[in-house]
Amino acid sequence: MKVIAINGSPRKKWNTAMMLEHALQGAASQGADTDLIHLYDLDFKGCTSCFACKLKGGASYGRCAMRDGLTPVLDAIAEADALLLGSPIYFGTVTGEMRSFMERLFFPYLTYTKPPQSLFGRKIATAFIYTMNVPEAMVEEISYDVHFGLNEGVLARMFGQSESLYAYATLQFEDYSKMVFEYFDPAERLERRKTVFPEDCRKAFELGVRMVGGGSSDGG
Repeated sequence: MKVIAINGSPRKKWNTAMMLEHALQGAASQGADTDLIHLYDLDFKGCTSCFACKLKGGASYGRCAMRDGLTPVLDAIAEADALLLGSPIYFGTVTGEMRSFMERLFFPYLTYTKPPQSLFGRKIATAFIYTMNVPEAMVEEISYDVHFGLNEGVLARMFGQSESLYAYATLQFEDYSKMVFEYFDPAERLERRKTVFPEDCRKAFELGVRMVGGGSSDGG
């Protein structure tokens, strides 16, 4: 079984990447072959609306016709058994790199039919891991939950099933004393890094287990 994780963060060793790594460790513990791809390593663009993926009888019907650094990633996902996405939240949504990736991933599989359908052709497990600066209590207040729900819905429609995992009030800097940062308490963030983030990583591990059919967990 092949599980592919996509890191939409520019940082390869920080919150999002760490949680993705733990999820892949969980998948590997169930015998899966895993791969972590960092979007910021790739040279690619978002959808250019060429519509080649919608052309009747076209050579690229159902797949992205663009050829760039994302092409081999999309080809690998087409053969994968599970897909895991991860991104920090910037201004209420995923990173620009992740959004461009999602356009290229989703649009070729979407049919303009009544009702719309997916050309992916089979069901695979998918999930989205989000890391964010805001505390959980603010998520609904500033409508982050709307964005999360939209992404989960699209993943489910394209691939058959999806779930989401969230890490709130994450550590942004190693040394807050060097930064202008007054909105939240740096000492509280450092304490959460020691006490809460390990639990977030445990939940990510269990998510990876579930994605390859290893059963449910009590971690939520």
